[in-house]
Amino acid sequence: QVQLVESGGGLVQPGGSLRLSCVVSGIGSRFALMGWYRQAPGKQRERVAHITKGGYINYVDSVKGRFTISRDNDKDIIYLQMNSLKPEDTAVYYCHTEVGGENYWGQGTQVAVSS
Repeated sequence: QVQLVESGGGLVQPGGSLRLSCVVSGIGSRFALMGWYRQAPGKQRERVAHITKGGYINYVDSVKGRFTISRDNDKDIIYLQMNSLKPEDTAVYYCHTEVGGENYWGQGTQVAVSS
C-alpha cells in the first residue's frame, strides 16, 4: 500500500521560507517519479516540481530559483525547500507519485504567505 504523508506547511510572511516533507511508504521513493503539486482556491492543481528515478528535476517557471526539490533515499522522504515565498504561492501542497499507472496523493499541507 503506497502512502504519502506531507508536513511542514504553515503561515509565513512574504520573503520567508518553509520546507515541506513527504514521507513515502509502500515503495522505495528512489524507484519512483516523485512530485509536488499545489492547488490554490479556485484554481486547477498544478505541478510545482518533480524528480525522476534517475534524478532529473524540473520546476514550473514561477518557482525556478526559489524552490528546491530533493530526496533522501535512506529515509524515503521527499522535500520541497521553498524560499523567497510570495503571496501567490499560497495553496495546498500535495505530494504525488505514479506507480504502475496508478496515481497516489498525500492529504496535502496548507501553505499561506501573507503579511
